[in-house]
Amino acid sequence: MILADKIVENRKKNGWSQEELANKLGVSRQSVSKWESAQAVPDLKKILQLSELFGVSTDYLIKDEVEDLPAQEPALVDNGLEETIRNVSMEEASSFLEYNENASRLISTGVMICILSPVIMIVLGGLAEQGRIAMDENIAVAAGTAILLIMVAAAVGIFIREGLRGSKYEYLERIAIDTEYGVDGMVKERRDAYAEKHSRRLIIGIMLCIVSAVPMLAVYSTNYTNNSDLFPLICTVLLLVMCAVGVKLIVLTCIRQGGYDRLLEEGDYTRLNKEAGKYDGVYWAIATAVYLIWSFTTMRWQYTWIVWPVAGVLYAAFREIMKAIVRSR
Repeated sequence: MILADKIVENRKKNGWSQEELANKLGVSRQSVSKWESAQAVPDLKKILQLSELFGVSTDYLIKDEVEDLPAQEPALVDNGLEETIRNVSMEEASSFLEYNENASRLISTGVMICILSPVIMIVLGGLAEQGRIAMDENIAVAAGTAILLIMVAAAVGIFIREGLRGSKYEYLERIAIDTEYGVDGMVKERRDAYAEKHSRRLIIGIMLCIVSAVPMLAVYSTNYTNNSDLFPLICTVLLLVMCAVGVKLIVLTCIRQGGYDRLLEEGDYTRLNKEAGKYDGVYWAIATAVYLIWSFTTMRWQYTWIVWPVAGVLYAAFREIMKAIVRSR
């Protein structure tokens, strides 16, 4: 069987028209038609793409004497975790990276909204307490709390939506994967291109989180005791804004970088880390519960944000403990 016939056969097996195959390869329908009628031969790059799309070897496509390939059984990973290896194609890897980039922007925005959610309540309550607005203090706090809940609900909606959209890629976090030819090279190229931006965003985010404490230090150092002064209120809001922007940058770039690590099974997504990471949801759920309970019981939102950097530091220790438990099994 010649190359032209193999292209026709595999295209029909996948239920694609010539136009659909052409779109997947980034060529015209006429090009596909010429390949299938043996009027032209695809170049090496397109043969590699055809191999990835059809899930066959280049030998099968190029060599006329190779008529068929035996179906491959899923392999088992000999790492004590007894996981089935999942194959990842070029198309699936590209689709995941596109989703991950969009999700990083939306999820980081949701986190920022959560941190900023008490700002309106703090401002309204502070202005009402100082008599700067014609509103009872209790009403002002109630209105601010309502806005806080709306903002948190919007953020949770973002998290749920992105979680549902990304559910088809959950296997990248849970099981071992085997990428098809060319996928690792593509992912590494994109990761290297993003490396400088990742470092810059991470550094700026961490610096903003550290510097965010400066406004409150300014309040304490100047001993403001005049309840009618706006300076402490402004500093509190400034602290939350700086912290929110900093955390957004950190979350955004870590999710983006994590996408590359998932496909390459590096960093937090090695096969051992995948097993240990099954309990991350419980850890962060507890951290969130502590933050909300402390914040609502004390109403001191200008201090309770410290839960997040502390949780981040303790998370590293938690991960190491879970990895030790997995190794001991």
